Amino acid sequence: MARHLITSALPYINGIKHLGNMVGSMLPADVYSRYMRQRGHDVLYICATDEHGTPAELAAKEAGLPVDEFCAQQHDAQKAIYDGFGLAFDYFGRSSSAQNVQITQTIARELKANGFIEERSIRQVYSNADGRFLPDRYIEGTCPHCGYDRARGDQCENCTRVLDPTDLIDARSAISGSSDLEVRETKHLFLLQSKLADEVAAWVDEHGKDWPTLASSIARKWLNEGLQDRAITRDLDWGVPVPADTWPELAAEGKVFYVWFDAPIEYIGATKEWADQDPANRDWKSWWYDVDQTVRYTEFMAKDNVPFHTVMFPATLLGTRDVWKKVDYVKAFNWLTYYGGKFSTSAKRGVFTDAALEVLPADYWRYFLMANAPESDDTSFTWEHFTATVNKDLADTLGNFVNRVLSFSRKRFGDEVPAGKGAGEAEERLGEEIARLLAEYEEHVDALQFRKAAAALRALWSAGNSYLEEKAPWLEIKTDQEAAALTLRTAMNLIHLYAIVSEPFIPASARAMRSAFALGEDTAVWVGQEEAKALASVPAGTAFTVPPVLFAKITEEDLDAFRQRFGGDEQNGNDAA
Repeated sequence: MARHLITSALPYINGIKHLGNMVGSMLPADVYSRYMRQRGHDVLYICATDEHGTPAELAAKEAGLPVDEFCAQQHDAQKAIYDGFGLAFDYFGRSSSAQNVQITQTIARELKANGFIEERSIRQVYSNADGRFLPDRYIEGTCPHCGYDRARGDQCENCTRVLDPTDLIDARSAISGSSDLEVRETKHLFLLQSKLADEVAAWVDEHGKDWPTLASSIARKWLNEGLQDRAITRDLDWGVPVPADTWPELAAEGKVFYVWFDAPIEYIGATKEWADQDPANRDWKSWWYDVDQTVRYTEFMAKDNVPFHTVMFPATLLGTRDVWKKVDYVKAFNWLTYYGGKFSTSAKRGVFTDAALEVLPADYWRYFLMANAPESDDTSFTWEHFTATVNKDLADTLGNFVNRVLSFSRKRFGDEVPAGKGAGEAEERLGEEIARLLAEYEEHVDALQFRKAAAALRALWSAGNSYLEEKAPWLEIKTDQEAAALTLRTAMNLIHLYAIVSEPFIPASARAMRSAFALGEDTAVWVGQEEAKALASVPAGTAFTVPPVLFAKITEEDLDAFRQRFGGDEQNGNDAA
């Protein structure tokens, strides 16, 4: 079995994330990680909070806290929410860790030794009101490309174009709001991406041919436009310090590395954090450094992160001339919108992950988001669509099946799985159908096609309902108790199968389904084709209980309350910000 290294885009530290962040990176990575573990692979799923950069300083200032204390609190707050969503990270680290500082500085020294970092004098925006040079993100203004009036000095959030602060119209300080800005000379380190462009292009050509079109097209667009040398230091108080043994002058000035330089390195740093907890049994280098061919590295991210992970980070690793593991497959996602407008952390628009868990259990969100993952295009979240999906797929198709099978069997046959007749033609047809749909489900998850995988999972659930309607045990029992017992025993085996194969999508509900059966030797981690056809994993005589309702329906009253609390079409439909 292969070893699977899995990472998702690092959630930024400056606030609780919205559902768009969840579906664009961490949740699909978790679904895939869970599935690959169930299929017997050695999986390491690594993530972390991204803690450096301007927004962290600004958010800490707004909260009235020292930035290190603010980041520590926010890390714990985010981790609690991800635990609530059932995200099964192998390790969830922090980019401010000592391990990341060490590895980032080491990589920077290697790049300098190989001629890919140089010190340059540049002209940079200085705020007289604030008495400091302003990093790009401390400068706001109007985007010259799309006219968005809250564009940052490094990138426009609206059109995603990369910017230079001097490109902005009506520029102002994000700290004080002052437009009393001037351009002064200062020194920074530059990563010479132009010297690495051909190598990066060759690497993308070799590895990117199997990536989704979204990921490969963004990478090639950046390469076709030409890689520019990029400043990788900033004037901030918080970040990975420029090492004094290599750049004493810049270190003395308090320069730190640009967050987009150290953040991807934190994937490696977090793996070392994980290994350092149990060094006798964990080897971070076997995943990242001079690895063998069995390690397959898959990254999950939304489209705005793609350029940094498919161009800038590979350029960084290539320039070290060292044997760092680079990504094999980039799974990129489009946007999840809220009634057609952008979710926005800064504007508090849309459903945020903490609020989501306040109103409904995690599995409702997990299933809906993956069944509607924005893979081929942007997807619009609406409460109406969410309600319809939960009620139809989860409450009616799966939850009702589980409840009526177990409740009816207990009422008519007691608290043990009934025996009944041997399997007949209907059960044989069902087994063949379940095996076929299970193979389809596996194929789609293997290919990281999550919407198709969710549709195949839903089809598995529907097959059980079709079988139940065909056999109608509530009628069978009137004339042939043994036939009704067979139907119910078969349906209970379907519930057990659903518990196993649904676990990547709805882990809490899967546990509830599985724990309904008192199977002392229930160690199955997946269902093979022959097992799927036989539907005999839960034998007659097995004690069972009826679990609480798996999925409560969302009522019209609930829907009205959600619209009132979070807003609906009238507030967000035409909001393009």
